[in-house]
Amino acid sequence: MKSPIRSLSPQESRVVLGLVERGEIFVERRQIIDILGGGAQAADRVIRSLRRKGWLERGSWGQYLLISPEMGPEILGESNVLALASRIAAPYYFGYGTAATHYGLTTQRRHVVWIVTPARVRNRRLLDSDIQIVNSAQSKFFGFAPVDVLGHSVTMSNCEKTVLDCIDRPRLAGGEGEAAVVLATACRRMDWHRASDYLERIGSKTLVRRFGWLVEHAGAEIPEDVDERLREIASSPGRSFYGPKASSGDAVGYQASWQLVVNASRRELAESAGLAHRQRVGWQKRC
Repeated sequence: MKSPIRSLSPQESRVVLGLVERGEIFVERRQIIDILGGGAQAADRVIRSLRRKGWLERGSWGQYLLISPEMGPEILGESNVLALASRIAAPYYFGYGTAATHYGLTTQRRHVVWIVTPARVRNRRLLDSDIQIVNSAQSKFFGFAPVDVLGHSVTMSNCEKTVLDCIDRPRLAGGEGEAAVVLATACRRMDWHRASDYLERIGSKTLVRRFGWLVEHAGAEIPEDVDERLREIASSPGRSFYGPKASSGDAVGYQASWQLVVNASRRELAESAGLAHRQRVGWQKRC
């Protein structure tokens, strides 16, 4: 069934064409008031109508995303929630399960968008997605760059940082099992030296131990010098955990070579076991 056609009244056309001529993608309420040259109430009526007809999507109070005429005449139900959410915080990057989904490292589809930022902003809901804010320590706020999402530039963690973030906080990636799948899927496109540099920069022995064991678990080939660097860091006193502190009957258990207690269940980790070794070489989306 065809979608309804996006129509425009004379006033609405004035707003849309005015924004297009200015090259505006994101627009504030006051700009629409200025274009129309009338009062705020009249502008609000036009904004409501443009939203209903599929020309504007609200990002936050008084801020909107213009759904360009280039998207076609039909009401598409704009799903570029990342373009809208990118206006919530600055600086920021999309990470964890959101970045893993963008790069094709997970097949899970969630209605949660993870924004990493040092700014103190609140969670909110946009379109049909929950926007969850992750306040990052400055020492971990790196490893991101602009990417294109449906014609809009947004900031996303790169492949290596996405993997490390997911195994650092598996809950934000769908759990320990899914974080392991993310790492295993990324192995054939991983820059191992970059990942090693990131691990040293973060300075977490627990993260190094998790990463090292999960690489082995996935059956990935890793450069010898990187493996030696990681094992040297992991060999310091103490032990770390992957999964809950309390073990279940099906838990993998203690891995002496990485001084890691793996309390995730064997069933949960079954999908990622040997996955990097099993992957066939083919086209994959670059991170």
